[in-house]
Amino acid sequence: MALRSLPLLVLVGVALWESCLGASSHSMKYFYTSISEPSQGQPHFVCLGYVDDELFTYYDSHSRKFQPRVSWMEKVGKEDPQYWDRYTQVLRGQDEDFRGNLETLRFRYNQSEGLHTWQWMYGCELQGEESKGGFMQFGYDGRTFITFDKETLTWVAPVPQAQITQRKWDAIPGYNQRFKSYLEEECIDWIKKYLPYGKETLLRTEPPVVTMSSKPEDGMETHICRLDGFYPREIEASWTRDREVWLPDTLHGSVAPNADGTFHTTLSIQIDPKERGRYRCHVEHNGLQEPLDVALEGERLQGGKGWTLWQAGGLWEGNLTPAVCSCEHT
Repeated sequence: MALRSLPLLVLVGVALWESCLGASSHSMKYFYTSISEPSQGQPHFVCLGYVDDELFTYYDSHSRKFQPRVSWMEKVGKEDPQYWDRYTQVLRGQDEDFRGNLETLRFRYNQSEGLHTWQWMYGCELQGEESKGGFMQFGYDGRTFITFDKETLTWVAPVPQAQITQRKWDAIPGYNQRFKSYLEEECIDWIKKYLPYGKETLLRTEPPVVTMSSKPEDGMETHICRLDGFYPREIEASWTRDREVWLPDTLHGSVAPNADGTFHTTLSIQIDPKERGRYRCHVEHNGLQEPLDVALEGERLQGGKGWTLWQAGGLWEGNLTPAVCSCEHT
């Protein structure tokens, strides 16, 4: 489940244990942060663990306990009664180590006392039944300090202050190979272990709700296709013209989380209104039985602030915000 303590910087040790990142099929990722002078009431050390962007474990220097943040993780403790105590001890050690790192880096950067942060981020990704991706990096005061390249089995130091660390870690026999094995193998094994526990949330599918709005601009029209409430995060969306993917004058928004754990994103395009019938918002997602093509033509419904809301194939009855588009299967 874990890698043992590893020497960090010139003076200190870091224990790497189960974790991982991702954004594809399923993933785990961990974020550690230590603050030299936290605000009143703020812990100076925090560790957050995520599975598929869901916070599932937590530790801070106030509670000094590694705890579950989702109900399904309680099953792990039932199967392994020492699980929480074992990793509580690991994180208490990390807590002390990170304080030492902050002091070392402050001297290495020739800085006075004050607010400084030291962060550790790592994770892995599972796509289908195979390991895909995997990353590990450290940051100081919000900037990358050193990054692990698992393909070359070396550490990359983007700043001069990290070169001591780079030389030290690269010189330890088997050290970097152990990180690579962890990210590509052991971390993946933990994802596979956790997925059955959290299957009701992690393996669920929620289809996107597609809404459309438009606004005239200098003889053209800007159309926005909004996709909301979908899970998992991965979604394929594009504008098509005459059934072919159309890239000119299009803009993809980032995929962002909703409060309920689902996601949303937007896709916009600027077109000549005379060609409106040629365009579709094409959507593919695991929650859909078939891909969707949402047409632009239809009844015009006047929205606020100059925006026209569209519903293909008939009038939208009720509140005009947002307009709901009927969807055409391919």
